[in-house]
Amino acid sequence: MNAATAPTSPAPVRRALVTGGSGGIGAAICERLAADGHHVIVHAHRGLERAQALVARIQAQGGRAEAIAFDVADRAATAAGLEALLAAGPIQILVNNAGIHDDAVFPGMSGAQWDRVVDVSLGGFFNVTQPLTLPMLRTRWGRIISLSSVAALAGNRGQVNYSAAKGALHAASKSLAQEVASRGVTVNVVAPGLIATGMIDGQFDADTVKRLVPMQRVGQPREVADLVAFLASDQAAYISGQVISINGAML
Repeated sequence: MNAATAPTSPAPVRRALVTGGSGGIGAAICERLAADGHHVIVHAHRGLERAQALVARIQAQGGRAEAIAFDVADRAATAAGLEALLAAGPIQILVNNAGIHDDAVFPGMSGAQWDRVVDVSLGGFFNVTQPLTLPMLRTRWGRIISLSSVAALAGNRGQVNYSAAKGALHAASKSLAQEVASRGVTVNVVAPGLIATGMIDGQFDADTVKRLVPMQRVGQPREVADLVAFLASDQAAYISGQVISINGAML
C-alpha cells in the first residue's frame, strides 16, 4: 500500500468548552464544533435548561455534548466547575463567548453597571482561561478564542463599559498568544458586528442596517461560528495573537 492509498487516521476527539454556549452565537458555535467532531461542553449561567436542550439536539444529530452551569464572574464557582471538567481530561478548545450588556451613557453609568460588564467579559476571561491553560499546554495543542465586538474597535455611545471590557480582551489575548505560542497553542479574538441574535432584536431597523453596514444586512450566527471553527482547527495553526473582524465591512 503506497502513501496515496494509505488510510488516514481519524481526527482526534478534542474537548471544547464554549462559555455562554446556550445563547444565539454560542449555540451556533457549539453546533458547528460538534459537527466538526469535537466533544462540546455547553456552558450556561442561568440558562441551564436551554443548554441541556442544545445538548440533546447535538446528540440527536450524532454529536457529542454535555452541559454545565456556573457564573464565570464568580471565581470560586468557576474553579469548582472547571475542576470537575478537568477530572475527565484537558480541554483543548476554549471559546470565551460569555458576555453581557448593561448600557448607559457614561455620566449616568453606575459603578454596578461598570462592574457587572467588566466582571463577566474580562474577569470571566481570567477565571475560565487561567485554570485551563496549563493542562492545555501539556498536550502541546490548544485553541483559545474570545468573542469581542465591533464596539471594542470603533467605540459605541452608551457602551463605555462594554467597549472597555472587550478591548481589554484584545490586549490580553495578544500577550497570552506570545506566552503559549511555542507549545502549539493559539490565542485569537473574533470581533463581530451586527449579528442576528436576541441582543439586537428591535434595535436596528432595515434602513439603519443599510446605513451602518456596507453589505446592507446583519450577519448570521452560523457565519461567526464558521470563523470560530476555522480558528479552532488544525488549519489555523499559524494564526495567533489576532483580532479578526466579521462585520460586513463596517470597519
